[in-house]
Amino acid sequence: MELRHLKYFVAVAEEENVTRAAARLHVSQPPLSRQIKDLEEELGLTLFERKPQSLALTPDGRLFLSEARAVLERAEQAIKMAASLSGRGRTEINIGYAPSLTIDLLPLALRRFQEAIQGVRVRLHDMSTEEMLAALRSGHLDVALMIRPTRMPKTGGITFHPLRKYAICLAMHPTHPLAKRAKVGLREVATERLIAYSREDYPEYHAWLEKLFRNQKTGPTLSEEHDSSTSLIAAVEAGRGVALVQEGFECLSGPRLVVQPLKPAPPPFVMGVAWREEDRDAVVSAFLDTVE
Repeated sequence: MELRHLKYFVAVAEEENVTRAAARLHVSQPPLSRQIKDLEEELGLTLFERKPQSLALTPDGRLFLSEARAVLERAEQAIKMAASLSGRGRTEINIGYAPSLTIDLLPLALRRFQEAIQGVRVRLHDMSTEEMLAALRSGHLDVALMIRPTRMPKTGGITFHPLRKYAICLAMHPTHPLAKRAKVGLREVATERLIAYSREDYPEYHAWLEKLFRNQKTGPTLSEEHDSSTSLIAAVEAGRGVALVQEGFECLSGPRLVVQPLKPAPPPFVMGVAWREEDRDAVVSAFLDTVE
């Protein structure tokens, strides 16, 4: 049993609904339901009475809820105390991130970290995935928020923990013919000029593209490559092509682009947090706890 199992249980108990609890925790519903079932099996108890539209705690569940809250509170206090002690010699934490993937996660995590840790400066580094992996290996980064690498380094002791799944979307100019279609799939994208992230900085993006169109008769024409979301947005806005991006990309592009999920939906992007285990101290652990 891990602390996250207790967090999941408390959220479901308080919301009395798995869907609302999943939204609160920023996780998908099926894995959350499985985690609750696994917890019940591990404890050998029935914690919830299942109803058509809601859940209700059983007597055992009510008793366990009280204990779970107490454990989480003690764990939070312990983390704050340990981080405070460890942080006496540490003045900053270096965090790498990909702006387009972390726009809904990073601000909340930083707020929680600031509440938990006093006197530790946060330094943010906007990097590509390859740059973040290299910086983790060299010790220049303590933590990185990134898309799951196609191949994890075999050396360096880097751990990757998945956090979010994002649907695949097509970004295009509002006047593009596909922007008015009710349904856009890979078949339509395969006929377009595609604007992508640079292969040098984002090799996992290109490996993903190749896999995505492997079963299509033809693939899109790769017309341009860009090293940042800002330049990619500018190219799409200029009508130079379309781009495959993740759900939530419209938070960066605004009304300048139409961002539409593909149907049928391909496998989603997986975004997570990475760190080098040997560099994990109480301060790093405190940050990791904010992004669970």
